[in-house]
Amino acid sequence: MVRVELDQVVMRRMREEDIDMVKSLIQEGCEGTENRLILHILTRPLCLFILAVLSSILRCILHSFIMALAIPVFLLIVFLKITMPRATGVLGSSRPYWDYVGSSYRGQQEEILQNPYCRISSKTPVTKKQRRKIGPKDNEEEKSTEKITPEREEAAGQVWVAESEGEIMGCVCLESQKRANIRRICRLVIGSWYRREGVGRLLVQSLEQRQRETGACRVYAHVPYPSKVGEAFFRKLGYQQVGEGTDDGGDEDLESPERGFLGHPLTKVFYKNL
Repeated sequence: MVRVELDQVVMRRMREEDIDMVKSLIQEGCEGTENRLILHILTRPLCLFILAVLSSILRCILHSFIMALAIPVFLLIVFLKITMPRATGVLGSSRPYWDYVGSSYRGQQEEILQNPYCRISSKTPVTKKQRRKIGPKDNEEEKSTEKITPEREEAAGQVWVAESEGEIMGCVCLESQKRANIRRICRLVIGSWYRREGVGRLLVQSLEQRQRETGACRVYAHVPYPSKVGEAFFRKLGYQQVGEGTDDGGDEDLESPERGFLGHPLTKVFYKNL
């Protein structure tokens, strides 16, 4: 764990050269999430009942208790691996799609979120160019031949990164706007060396302030069902889980959790009114 000076953190839109680093961060943050969701589904009562029935039928055919027990579980795991959205990440959203992450940068236009800690410390954060290894192919810089259209960029949403001294510490992904004045955080990933230092809170609160200025009135976040850390994080930031509040019973516009096999919920939906 590295000590982070929050007043020196720059929160900006992802650039083209950040794409590989952001993808690596997302991959690190999503590691194990899919397996935990599969385990969550396999331990639901209805799923256990179906597996028990299938095992009993196979027991009469195979005359092997171990094979009768293992085959249904193995087939169900394979089915879930295939059908479960591959993009289900730290916040359990199916968007932006994995290959759309690179479509979220805004060219050469620099956009920066306001850092509230800068006003407190009266320091100006400094952005340094990222260090990169020099390779033999640096003279022949590779350029992507894939054309990124405005429509694809809009579908991909926005990716904001937290940077300090040229090092990207984390990122937050904002889904494309489907409803007026409604925003949805679809991923929040902090590098393993910078967790529990306030970087995630700084990213989310600064992004909330930006969306409040643009006229948004509500922000959603979908947290994977087994994630206790993500649930506690958003509760500390003032988010409320759908279904727990006393004032959301008559609100038909509230989002529903994403569901998987047999309709079991894969996420918990949190929201905050700005």
